Order: sequence, then C-alpha cells, then structure tokens
Amino acid sequence: MLLVIAIFSLLLVGIVMVYSASAIWADYKFNDSFYFAKRQLLFATTGVIAMFVIANIPYLTWRKYAKVILFVCFLLLIAVLIPGVGMVRGGARSWIGVGAFSIQPAEFMKLGLIIFLSTYLATNQKYITSFKKGFMPSLLLVFVAFGLIMLQPDLGTGVVLVLTCMVMIFVSGAKISHFVGLGTLGILGFLALIASAPYRINRITAFLNPWEDPLGNGFQIIQSLYAIGPGGLMGMGLGQSLQKFFYLPEPHNDFIFAIISEELGFLGGTFVLMLFLLLLWRGIRVSLAAPDTYGSLLGLGIVGMVCIQVMINISVVIGLIPVTGITLPFLSYGGSSLTLTLCSIGILLNISRYARL
Repeated sequence: MLLVIAIFSLLLVGIVMVYSASAIWADYKFNDSFYFAKRQLLFATTGVIAMFVIANIPYLTWRKYAKVILFVCFLLLIAVLIPGVGMVRGGARSWIGVGAFSIQPAEFMKLGLIIFLSTYLATNQKYITSFKKGFMPSLLLVFVAFGLIMLQPDLGTGVVLVLTCMVMIFVSGAKISHFVGLGTLGILGFLALIASAPYRINRITAFLNPWEDPLGNGFQIIQSLYAIGPGGLMGMGLGQSLQKFFYLPEPHNDFIFAIISEELGFLGGTFVLMLFLLLLWRGIRVSLAAPDTYGSLLGLGIVGMVCIQVMINISVVIGLIPVTGITLPFLSYGGSSLTLTLCSIGILLNISRYARL
C-alpha cells in the first residue's frame, strides 16, 4: 500500500508540474497549453493500467521468458540504429516511431536486462565469486548492451543501465576485488568516451565553470540554478516560475525538478525526495523479503534502476555532476520512460504479494 501511495503521489505531482512547466512552450509551439500535460496524462494512465495488469502476473513468469525478452530488446536496440527506422532527436538516434508516438528501445533494455540478469545470477550464484565462470559472463552481456546504447549515442541511459547491473552483481555475492579492477577500467573507459566526443568535453567544461560560456554550454545549468535559488523555502507559487518563459530549455523534461524547486521551494523539493525515499525503503524491504533469490535480485534491480536515475537527474539539476540527459522518473515528460518504469513497478508489486513481510 505504501508503495502504491508513493507512486500515485509522484504521478500526480508529475502531471501537475508537467503542465505548469510546459504550458507556455506548448501554447507557443502547438497553440494548446495542455498539449504536453494531456499526453503525460495519457502515458500515465496507460502505464498505471499496465502496472496493475503486470502486478497480477506471477513474477516467476518473467523468468521463463527472460531469454526471449532480452533477445527482443537487443533487436530493438539494433533496429533503432538503422537510418529510416531510428528517429534522431537532440543529436541521438534513440527513438522508433510508432504512429503518432515513439518508443525508446534503451528503456526496454533496462528492464529486459534486469529480468535476464536476475535469472542468470540466481541460477549461477554459486559461480559468481569466480571471475571466469560468473563475473565475466555477466559483465560481457552488460557491456554489449551498453555498447549498442552508446552507438545512438545515449551516455546517460547507458550509465544507469551499467550501474544498476553492477548493483545486482554485487548483491548477488561477487568479490569486491573484481569491482576494484572493473572500476579502474571503467574510469579509463569513461574518460575515453568523454574524449571521443567534443560535446561531452563541452559538458565537462561547462560543469566546471558554466560562466565561461554562459550563453552556450553553460546556459542550461546556469538557468537551472537561477530557478532553484529564488524558490527559497516556500517557493514562488505554483505556476509562477520565471525560468519556464523560454529561459530553461525544455523545463518539463530533464530539468523539471528545477521548476518544482522554483515554484514549490525547498519544502516542495523535499516532499518529492521523501516520496522517492519511501519508494526506495519499501522496495528494498519487499526485495529482501522475497521468497527466492531471483525475486530478491529482480526487485533490487528495479528499485536500483529508479533510484540511480533519480540521483543522477537531481545531481545534474543542482550542479553536482555534468549534464547527462536523464529524465526524472514519474515526473519528467516522456512516454517510454514513464510507461516502462510503471511496468517495472508492477513487477515489484507482484513480488510484494509473495514477500514475507
């Protein structure tokens, strides 16, 4: 029940804030101030229906079809890279058009890989302390998926996927020494990825000193901080944001937390964070109380995916890390992300039915 309350509260806040943040832009571009809010409501409704349907499917069912699910996810990741199939937005070929809407295969891969990795680790847990038999096969699978996502390129989603899978591998019993070596290689690889793309280097320099290029690379983070600062304790009031007037780019998307902080203040931002903490606490309890290892790993993977994405998004918004292009779960505008996240929560709700709480 607490998990459902947290989810519905976040969805309600999200729909209200998507409207507040996007009304000006939607009215200017589509002559309909409710354009994004109506679509977000549609996505949320579809996602909630899917969530309750999936909540009634025994979670062990997904174990039976783990290989098929992963295979389909890989096919979608490959398909999106094909010109004419994949749609380019913001410099990334990350979407496939489906009628008037579009899907983001990388979002499907996050859930698909969690399901498969839970199955693999639960079946082969006795080998997980072996680098060759347990750790390396899991790692190779994760990095093949990461590599395909980077071809789009979508570093933010790729980082969420890798970190989520690393959490799952760690809690399944992998040796810390393996992670030390992996961490060293990961840092070197991450630096290579940054150096290979000029726009990523620009994001790093903008993070270190946004005022060096306030109208260019540093513009977004500066406008985000301009939104958060005036919010104070109580905020400027719902609908009273100034930064959404074409200052902060796409305020209803990755930087929606900045508008929440501006309009609802420190208390509003804290309320949102408390809802995520409630989701984290309840999700971990359900996962640890699952009747089998597969259920525990599956639940922890889902909770980890959501909370890692929350931490990255909010860290970007408040200027702690460079811009990554990661949405805020349940709150940011978007169809694939919202629907797939709610489907994931549906699996977690089903695990809770069997949990020994």
